[in-house]
Amino acid sequence: MKTTRRQFIRTTASTVALFNIIPRHVLGGPKFVPPSEKINIALVGAGGQGRSNLRALFHEEDAQFIAVADPAEQWDLEPYYYRGLGGRKPVRAEIEKHYGEKRPNFRCAEYEDFRVMLEKEKAIDAILCATPDHLHAYVSITAMRAGKHVYCEKPLTHNIWEARQVARVAKETGVATQMGNSGHSRVGIRLTCEWIWDGAIGPVREVHAWVGANRWNKQLTGRPTGTLPVPAGLNWDLWIGPREPRPWNPAYAPVSWRDFWMFGNGALGDFGCHDLDAACWALDLREPLSVEACPAGNMDEEIAPHGQVCYYHFGARGDKPPVKVVWYDGGLKPACPEEMGEGQPLPSRGALFVGDNGLMLCEGAGGQPRLLPIEKTRAYKKPVESLPRSKGHHRDWLDAIKGGTAASANFEYGARLTELSLLGTASLRTGRKLYWDAAQMKARGVPAADVVFKGSYRKGWEIA
Repeated sequence: MKTTRRQFIRTTASTVALFNIIPRHVLGGPKFVPPSEKINIALVGAGGQGRSNLRALFHEEDAQFIAVADPAEQWDLEPYYYRGLGGRKPVRAEIEKHYGEKRPNFRCAEYEDFRVMLEKEKAIDAILCATPDHLHAYVSITAMRAGKHVYCEKPLTHNIWEARQVARVAKETGVATQMGNSGHSRVGIRLTCEWIWDGAIGPVREVHAWVGANRWNKQLTGRPTGTLPVPAGLNWDLWIGPREPRPWNPAYAPVSWRDFWMFGNGALGDFGCHDLDAACWALDLREPLSVEACPAGNMDEEIAPHGQVCYYHFGARGDKPPVKVVWYDGGLKPACPEEMGEGQPLPSRGALFVGDNGLMLCEGAGGQPRLLPIEKTRAYKKPVESLPRSKGHHRDWLDAIKGGTAASANFEYGARLTELSLLGTASLRTGRKLYWDAAQMKARGVPAADVVFKGSYRKGWEIA
């Protein structure tokens, strides 16, 4: 068939108009982000950790934040290590200031409820969830079912049942995911794995991991009492989300919600996904045979203790022998080995691997390993790299969104690591040693643990 010049021009113009009118997500599917285009991200939870992630992603040229959602207009973060202000209004202003330096007309949308944001902001490709723990699963699953890629802070969920649901939905939807245990992308954790797999200390029989984290509410002995007016600009009922309503109290937020079982999981829930990560990865830890947590001081049904020691026992895994993993927080630590050398204490945070042929000490959160005594490190012939090096924790997620390899702390791995941490929390809360039946998601002979494993949900906030 012959085509006249006029027909060709008319057809070409129509095609160009079509691509200018129809959004890219319609042409390529809801998860489609071309490698050459920017990834439109929405922040859900604009507190200190959300703001920290935001600032890290400012350095990625192909990522941009176009919306922010938080029940609070403003959070005062000055009393905490984050400093400054959080909340949707200050964070929105920071986003607009950053992108406005190159694009003067740039505007960031602002929402109280992230569900309204997802409904209205069709250009969103991905969300970054940095809410309190009790909302992680609800936010992540809602976003994934809407076809959005998801980065979620650690722990991935508030309870074990949620972790399994989040992993399942991530697999079903095929979106790119990453949990916010940033140490997983450091070189140190990869060296730890490679050295252990190389036999640097022989078969590993014990691991000790510790962090100095303590409670935020040092004096509180239980649930806060009294009824105080809700601060202006805070939708407290929305912040509560799936939990049963309770009066506002400044002991809950910001940041210090981690102390309370209804919203957080204490120091183990906060740091376990960082400091148990090396052991989980290097030793292929999955379902423990038993878990027993011992609190430092009295226990309370509302609030975490000031510290604890938690004992995990794992059976043999293939050619790997049984291993005991011990967790410490609140300033508690294992005994300092003689191999450290005279006058050399253990660091305030770290992991110690005990093998048949020696010891390996690692910095906290996936940091550098060294053999003990230090002379062994100098003499050790390092193995050839076997694990791909990360381009950066956020960078790996962005690359996965654009069709690259899945991020190494994706929700499949994140759920597994989170489950280990939360098993320790469950033992602490029930006051019982738990013999774990992973297939049934039950502790044998401890029916009281069932509600800790699954939790309860207010009407309208159920997870399906």
